[in-house]
Amino acid sequence: MDLLNTLVDKGLRRELPTREEALAVLATSDDDVLDVVAAAGRVRRQWFGRRVKLNYLVNLKSGLCPEDCSYCSQRLGSTAGILKYTWLKPEEASQAAAAGLAGGAKRVCLVASGRGPTDRDVDRVAGTIKAIKDQNEGVEVCACLGLLSDGQAERLREAGADAYNHNLNTSESTYGEITTTHTYADRVDTVQKAHAAGLSACSGLIAGMGESDEDLVDVVFSLRELDPDSVPVNFLIPVEGTPLAKEWNLTPQRCLRILAMVRFVCPDVEVRIAGGREVHLRSMQPLALHLANSIFLGDYLTTEGQAGKADLEMIADAGFEVEGAGQVTLPEHRAAAGGCGSHEGGGCGSHSGGGCGSHDDAGCGSQAGGGVCGSAPASAAAAEPTPAAAVGEARTDLVAVRRRGAGTDLAPNA
Repeated sequence: MDLLNTLVDKGLRRELPTREEALAVLATSDDDVLDVVAAAGRVRRQWFGRRVKLNYLVNLKSGLCPEDCSYCSQRLGSTAGILKYTWLKPEEASQAAAAGLAGGAKRVCLVASGRGPTDRDVDRVAGTIKAIKDQNEGVEVCACLGLLSDGQAERLREAGADAYNHNLNTSESTYGEITTTHTYADRVDTVQKAHAAGLSACSGLIAGMGESDEDLVDVVFSLRELDPDSVPVNFLIPVEGTPLAKEWNLTPQRCLRILAMVRFVCPDVEVRIAGGREVHLRSMQPLALHLANSIFLGDYLTTEGQAGKADLEMIADAGFEVEGAGQVTLPEHRAAAGGCGSHEGGGCGSHSGGGCGSHDDAGCGSQAGGGVCGSAPASAAAAEPTPAAAVGEARTDLVAVRRRGAGTDLAPNA
């Protein structure tokens, strides 16, 4: 296919595709999906080999958010039966992070629901970062706390944060249909503040909210312009009790096409499969590793993920390897510019570091979890076999609210 040959050549040169080429990837048929994966896989291997970076989420504060993001179970007015708790103590957060690191993660993402942090919140997170880094030499830490005010990004960097996550989520033209309590411009401003402070920027999207192909291409092109080091790609988890609970618009094949389009547009960036991979990619998750070089391990912010042990087995069975703490994530040309993962043992810019991002339910990045590989039981939904679903049928059986890990007395999943 001439289109795919052209896109591979551009990806190997780090050249931006045209909008028409990106749209054409999304428009390919299911019959061609393996060709699309193979082509984008060549670009992924050029810049990242067969390494898969593991990231781990710790939900520092769950629920009780004043924002009205339609996709989020922590939103204002949500009736989802999620865990609700205020700030974890630094030692509690450090314990949760240690479980993820023991499971193979090299990056910890600290997430808190809310519009944005107060200065007191920044101080609180600074203490948590110190607690984690004191216990885990070389760990990468990313903060995801919502919209930043002037000076807060600098304070987080001084406290030891390596990266900051704030997703654009969807295109500027449709953003007002998803959220009304803040704007798309607010989100861009926060990503730019993180950049300016010397933090590694992490920003991505959520697919499956009813957006068009044009919306997806718009947001990915906007991300390319912002030039984050990592781009998390979330697939909407339609949680009961949220406005988008009935939005089941994705198939595994469409998810693969979206990931391939992101890889072609952002060839040398850490592309992360974030929230929703278990729900929408399902048994085709291993194919997605040929497109993305990063995933979240274990649970998400408010919903359960695949067992950490299963994640590690999937990576090995697919012929990939877990990226080690001493390996540099980004390609040399990005690392030399001070990007995330720019030197051995860590990371972002001049210090060891980070990145985050996914989604479920808050401004950040995925949903949270914890745990030593195989230390927690699989979700109830996964524990018992369910009848095969018809093509296109909603798989509500794959959505389970998190009841373990951070904010509970139960062992986390990592």
